[in-house]
This record gives sequence, C-alpha cells and structure tokens, in this order.
Amino acid sequence: MAGGSTERIIARKGPAFDWSRVPRHWFGGDVFKTRFFDAMSLLFPEGERFFIACVRDYREQVRDPRLQAEIKDFIYQEGQHTQVHTGFNDHLKAQGIAVDDILAQQRRVMFDGFRGHLPKTYTLAQTAAAEHMTALMAHGFFGTDLFADADAQVRAMYAWHAVEEIEHKAVAYDVMKKVAGVGYFTRILAMLQVSLTFPLHVFLIMAHMFRVDGVKSRTRVWLKGLWWLYGPGGLYPRLMLHYLRYFKPGFHPWQHGQLQEYQRWRQCYEGTGGDAIAAADAVMSAASA
Repeated sequence: MAGGSTERIIARKGPAFDWSRVPRHWFGGDVFKTRFFDAMSLLFPEGERFFIACVRDYREQVRDPRLQAEIKDFIYQEGQHTQVHTGFNDHLKAQGIAVDDILAQQRRVMFDGFRGHLPKTYTLAQTAAAEHMTALMAHGFFGTDLFADADAQVRAMYAWHAVEEIEHKAVAYDVMKKVAGVGYFTRILAMLQVSLTFPLHVFLIMAHMFRVDGVKSRTRVWLKGLWWLYGPGGLYPRLMLHYLRYFKPGFHPWQHGQLQEYQRWRQCYEGTGGDAIAAADAVMSAASA
C-alpha cells in the first residue's frame, strides 16, 4: 500500500445479517457494553459519508495511480459499512431508539458545522484521526477475547468492519500528508478534538438508550461501565500505546499493528465463501486459546 503495507484493500460486499434474532442486550446481557457498541454503530453511517466526502475533496489532485486505486476501494468499503450499519440501526429504531433524530443532529454537526465552516485540510485531518481511532480499536479487538460473550452476528459485523478498517487505515492519512500537505499542528489538533468529541457523542447516545431501556441504578451502570473502559486493564488503556504513536512527528499508520488475526480472519472468510460469522468465530477461538 502507499504507506508501505503488503496488504491490499479488498472491495468485498458487506455481509448479510438477520438482526431480528439478536437480543436487545446482545453483549452477554450487559447493558453498558451492548449500548456502547450500539451507539458507535448508530454513528457509523453518517461518519462514513463524512470520511468519503473529506477524501473526495482531494481526489482530483492525486497523481499516484496506486493511491488513486486505494481511494476508490476505500470509498467502496466505507459505502458497504454504511449499508450494513444502517440495517443494524433500523433494528435499533425498532427498539424505540431515536435513530433518525440522532442522525439528523450528527449531519448538522459534521456537514453543516465542520464541512460548512472549517478548512478542507482540517476536516481531512479529522478523517485521518478518526480512521486511526477505528483502526487501533480494530487491532485491539482482534488481539483479545473482548467479544467472547457477544451475539455471533453482531460480533461478525464488528470483525468484518475491523478487517476493512485495518486494510484501508492509511488512505486518508496518505491523502492528508502527500496531497493536502497537512502539517503536524493541524494533524494533532484534529486528533485531540476527535478524541474528546467522539466518546462524548457516544456517551450522550448511550444515556438516551438507557432511558429507553428503563435502566435502573444508572449511576451504578455508568461507574461499572466506565471502569471497564478506562480502568486498569480496561479497553482503552490496552490501546493507549497504539493511540499515542499518532503524536510522533514521523508517524505512519502502517508502522504499527499486528496482522496475524487479520490474516486468520481473511483466510477463514475466503475459505468459507464469505461466512463472516465463521471467520469471526475463528479469530475469537484463537484469541481465547
């Protein structure tokens, strides 16, 4: 790839799932963990459209044929993510979640706000930062048994999404550095902003979901859940070193990230004719061994 990876982006069609069989609290009955990932899924479709638009701003200026091809495949993959997560969001809407209102607010913030008032260099830097966040979480998910208690279909959706985030994790960054000429200050400012606003948005959506679910003792649920996220050995501390590498002046996304689990997923997925559930289960079994 343009940044030095031997992996290539594969324009695979998104898997089909039957969300009607997924329980409301699909993550081992844990409301916090379930709604944490539900809230992220809810944000993905508009986020993917934002990322595509920000990369397209510079597409005509790209002279490297390889990067042009990667941009094309990046756009295809992000479009597939939008379709699959929109299907899952329809499942959330049937539970009483105010999906349409949340997405309308997100569009106002991202398109009317960010793209309407900020320089294209900055919104591209936001995209590169968000892509780093999703890629490091993808590497982190594959390296652990995090989803061991999750519903098989939702686990498969996130594993498939994670694979593609790993495959195209350098595209927006390469456009930002090689084409847009974004400097270190803008790159880091955008990362700091995304690091604050993304989890805040997720938590606000989760608060709404908890109200819809009629969760009792919400303070206890929040404290326990935030410890799972941020406490010693929690999800984010395990990813912190990978996250902080973005702040190195000479950073590039393909300098870091274990690909063993990615290769295992891809081998199983292709060997089973595109069975996303079997591929995710194979990776999970290896992580639990």
